[in-house]
Amino acid sequence: MTAKGRQEIESPDRSRIRPYGDTLDDGKIQLSFTLPVPCGDRAREAARQTTQKMGLSGAQIYHMQDLGEGYTYFIVYAEFEKTIDYSSIEVASIESRRLDFSQINEFIAERIGREITILGACTGTDAHSVGIDAIMNMKGYAGEYGLERYPMIDAVNLGMQVQNEDLIAEAIERDADALLVSQVVTQKDVHIRNLSELADMLDAEGIRRQLVVVCGGPRISHELALELGFDAGFGPDTTAPDVASFVIHEMVQRQLC
Repeated sequence: MTAKGRQEIESPDRSRIRPYGDTLDDGKIQLSFTLPVPCGDRAREAARQTTQKMGLSGAQIYHMQDLGEGYTYFIVYAEFEKTIDYSSIEVASIESRRLDFSQINEFIAERIGREITILGACTGTDAHSVGIDAIMNMKGYAGEYGLERYPMIDAVNLGMQVQNEDLIAEAIERDADALLVSQVVTQKDVHIRNLSELADMLDAEGIRRQLVVVCGGPRISHELALELGFDAGFGPDTTAPDVASFVIHEMVQRQLC
């Protein structure tokens, strides 16, 4: 690679970026989608026009598959012509320092001085427990122990399809310090309605300020969580230390010890 080539890769113009496939700034992008049309030449043209109306040019239908019953799946290569000013982007992010297993337990013992209680649940009609299990269960996820293994945390996994009122009742009975709510099912924004309802119910019970309340799931962002009245939101690939680190720092900051 030439010196010029290295410089282009190492120092792109952050005020005008766009995707690239083969060379920097070529705008190449790959996307996939399904159209409710029978597979054939007209379907191919419909896919091309779809990408065109997205603001993409030079669409190449790389793959077209008949899904049966009048549906066709596409993989398309195209070019994104506009640019994004990356340098001007600001997003809400979790700022607490991530601690490891040992550091978390030491922090709780030294700064909080007692075992803390964290309840986790997959709420509403959501029956997908994989998210909350990854954080709570002793075996953990991605090489990290779950909260049940932490000696300074009383971690209670309430499982799936837990109604908001039942979660609140458990929080009151167990004098919980934090609630972790997993929402995997997101069709028609059911996760937003369910999380909003929980936040309102906690306020109505007068216990919202006494709890650190966290939500997580595939379409959960920290920004969305804050908008819904939660203290933090975690997306995919979150592990137990990420959540526990936030909870204990938030407890100390808000003097919930």
